[in-house]
Amino acid sequence: MAPDNLTIIGTAHVSEKSVEEVKDTIIESQPDIVAVELDAARYQNLLNEKHGVQEDKEIKIREILKGNNFTMLLVSSFLSYFQKKIGEEVGVKPGSEMLAAAEAAQEAGAQVALIDRDIQITLKRALNHMSFWEKAKFVYSIIASFFSKDEAIEDIEDIKQGDALEEVMGYFQEMSPSAYQVLVEERDAFMAQRLLDLPGNVVAVVGAGHKNGIKKYMENPHDIPPLQQLLELKESKISATKLILFAIPALFIVIFVLAFLQGINIQSGLLQFVLLTGGLAFIGSLLAGSKLPSAVTAFIVAPFTAIHPLLAAGWFAGIVEAKLRGVSMDDLSQLSKSESLRDMWNNRLFRILLVVVGANIGTTIGVFLSIPNVLLPLINRLMGM
Repeated sequence: MAPDNLTIIGTAHVSEKSVEEVKDTIIESQPDIVAVELDAARYQNLLNEKHGVQEDKEIKIREILKGNNFTMLLVSSFLSYFQKKIGEEVGVKPGSEMLAAAEAAQEAGAQVALIDRDIQITLKRALNHMSFWEKAKFVYSIIASFFSKDEAIEDIEDIKQGDALEEVMGYFQEMSPSAYQVLVEERDAFMAQRLLDLPGNVVAVVGAGHKNGIKKYMENPHDIPPLQQLLELKESKISATKLILFAIPALFIVIFVLAFLQGINIQSGLLQFVLLTGGLAFIGSLLAGSKLPSAVTAFIVAPFTAIHPLLAAGWFAGIVEAKLRGVSMDDLSQLSKSESLRDMWNNRLFRILLVVVGANIGTTIGVFLSIPNVLLPLINRLMGM
């Protein structure tokens, strides 16, 4: 099945002209179905924002860490914030053209089809596919852009034009080929298949960066992977970085166990290890500006997290600090507006991030100091030296 007649509108997500173009096209063509580049969750969020439905603005640090969603939330929050920031400059809220399409569809008596893949699946697949260095470059680019001086946007419509759009997409593809494949190419294929499954007269409203890709897949449907394949969430493979993270604590455990089995007194070594990792995590947390309970938490958990590659003392200290200070999405948006170190220091989210980093750095230093002061002496005694 394929649409009898299909019109694809490529929009700039923060363009007033795009909003008007969408409305005019739908009213003129009177389609049976209006397809929009949204999933159910994002569509509901846009409706909530329009109708003033208040969402829980508190960042639940405990749930984020427990669900292993911290990186995903951080990335999506940054991307959403940047889009909103551009929208503020040009006077248009992000997603306005998608809402306009849905409203125009209702006025024309047309159905609304949400053709995009679930954003959570997209972000998880992107993070799973990206290499360590791609993630590092991506995070660096986000942070650099977040604190860089804003440049005036002269004409938002320029990003819809061929040369400018190709340049932006080309840069994105070069920076992270894996992320580009998931965030752009996979979604192009997914939305193309969803459009091919729609009957009748269809108007599709998608971002300008997806228009050509969708057309390419619709002209070559045999190149579209099965939708089930595009929705799979496979566990990421064990990388060399993960192996190293597992090897270091494993080495400590093995040496302590062997020393104990050989009848070597390990009490002093264990005490040194606890004081070095816990003590430096405590100091690092305090130097980062934490409250005393957060620093004490870092001291208690650091010796355990130091030998567990999937845990970090900073996470626990950060949870306590977040509980004591309270943090919201507003803190995230205010962070980029900081004009001085004082402004940054007064930002609650920045303070919590400092505590996380401070405790983790302290623990790491403690581990490295434990190698010559604890680990090597035990190895020498095991070897009879």
